[in-house]
Amino acid sequence: MFKILPKLSIIVPVYNVECYLRVCVDSLLAQDMTLEEYEIILVDDGSLDGCSAICDEYAFRYKNISVIHRSNGGLSAARNSGLSVAKGEYVQFVDSDDYLEHNVLRALVEKMDKEKLDVLRFNYQNVNEQYEVFEPNKVRKPFVDFRDEVCDGLTFLTERLGTACYVPQFIIRRTLLENCLFKEGIYFEDVEWTPRMLLKAERVSSVNTIVYNYLYRVGSITRSTDEEKMKKRLGDRFSLIDSLQEQASNLADKRWFEGTISQLVVGIICSIGKDYYSSRKELIGRLKSKKVFPLSTYQATLSAKRKIHLANLSPMLLCRMMHYQSL
Repeated sequence: MFKILPKLSIIVPVYNVECYLRVCVDSLLAQDMTLEEYEIILVDDGSLDGCSAICDEYAFRYKNISVIHRSNGGLSAARNSGLSVAKGEYVQFVDSDDYLEHNVLRALVEKMDKEKLDVLRFNYQNVNEQYEVFEPNKVRKPFVDFRDEVCDGLTFLTERLGTACYVPQFIIRRTLLENCLFKEGIYFEDVEWTPRMLLKAERVSSVNTIVYNYLYRVGSITRSTDEEKMKKRLGDRFSLIDSLQEQASNLADKRWFEGTISQLVVGIICSIGKDYYSSRKELIGRLKSKKVFPLSTYQATLSAKRKIHLANLSPMLLCRMMHYQSL
């Protein structure tokens, strides 16, 4: 038991990652903070491999590690379960196949304290399954601004976030999340949750430091070609448009939402052209009913702008083009 509350709670959803879990947890332990200063909450989301035993082993060995064993409910539900027991002043989410750089947490926590931040964003890099950096800080994501000046959440969302809604690149004041849980049972939960979280924040900043290593795994959920998962991804994109439109409804500056919705719409049209061409009239009709056209080019790359312009001219024309390219 902690005599005082920890400064930081690290929440790690765990599901069938036996081959990667030890690397992740060992990286969380290899930090420049004492065990009393931070807690690690491993949320075993009904793993079917050896993850449950590995979680219990770490909890037995380290006093700052605890385990929640639950039936499988998905990434969002696991994150919410971790939040329900977190005690830290700040919260960080780490996916269980990823890992942190060593000795990076103290500086982040100290910056949160010193500048009284609600949210701090840091940088990350991609690694392959041999833990080799395969995108070694080459070109930063377009429109991402890592300046360290403090601003409010809407300004950060609109002018500095870019299109990267990756939950594990933030440390967040825990009280900010008391009424900001993850929507369960959907893909793209990061895109739905990140703007909601940022709009609640009054003080947000960044550090352009590589803290997080994102493991790019072939066959992961978002790259799966399983037919049912593909259908669900398509349906969840439609639902995400509804959510973003609702979040932006009372904002004076809707640019980020309009740009993100445009990218979702183009993604849907491309998916229709490739995989659901026989249903193109119905699906494009659904898009038109949401009044998303004309699409915005805010924070769009040059290649994305070409597709957006074509979609604004004729969604069906873009759909046909993507269909013939996939043949």
